[in-house]
Amino acid sequence: MATSATSEQLLVVIDPVARRTDSESVRIAKDVLSAGAATKVCLPDSPEEFARALARRGSRRPVVIGDDRALIRAVSVLHRQRELAGCALSLVPVGSAQSLARSLGVPAGAVAAARAALEGAERRLDLLVDDSDGVVLGALRIPPVRADPWQADPEEAPAGAAGHPWLRTCQSLVRTLVPARPSRVASAPVAGPSRLRVEVDGETLVDLDQPVEAVSVTPGAAGVAEVEVRPVSVGAEASPLLARGRTVTVSGAHFRYRADATVSGPVGIRTWTVREEALGLVLPGR
Repeated sequence: MATSATSEQLLVVIDPVARRTDSESVRIAKDVLSAGAATKVCLPDSPEEFARALARRGSRRPVVIGDDRALIRAVSVLHRQRELAGCALSLVPVGSAQSLARSLGVPAGAVAAARAALEGAERRLDLLVDDSDGVVLGALRIPPVRADPWQADPEEAPAGAAGHPWLRTCQSLVRTLVPARPSRVASAPVAGPSRLRVEVDGETLVDLDQPVEAVSVTPGAAGVAEVEVRPVSVGAEASPLLARGRTVTVSGAHFRYRADATVSGPVGIRTWTVREEALGLVLPGR
């Protein structure tokens, strides 16, 4: 479903990461938008200010200048405010993380994306919404369980550990002062398969007795999700288990999951439900 986008009044919300990483692209996008519509520009410095700007937009149509994380933040805020249904959102992708934006059809480049925000059409897209009110625009993935969370990728490290140089300095000093002890890394088991129960519309697709390598869930079409479970192969490669449905429940050993660009968990159970045409995204007209 597509409807013409109106661009008489825009609220241009510029993500702080975009301002720091590529101020020139931000300036170009802002100039193109201002030349084509009456704009109010907001420069939030925190997630709270970002949310307040969207909440106080009035009749202005929001245009977010930022990367995939800025898009996810905007959709999450509008979902929590229960205003997604009546809001057409535009994105001008600025920053290194743009794979989600591209997969949704947002043009690359500040000029092309800004023109699409002015002249494009609103398309309604399906979302996944979980039972903690989180949203998934592109893909949900559950990787194998990691034995030691401190050995995870930097993006999956416990909150605050990877981003504070002072913490790494303190840890290094402690290791220098405290007598050496057997390494946790050497003795810790390697990451292994997950034992999870995956249910689609109440029907069990895989149970706890069948270890799996990975689970992926993506919004499909017409209000259903596409589910793929990859069992652990023994000998020949095992064929993936495929299913389609409106609700997907994963339970079992505590697991982490990656929803778009964000890692969440660990949780013992989580249910995702497809919300048909929940997101209105302004994309180039067809």
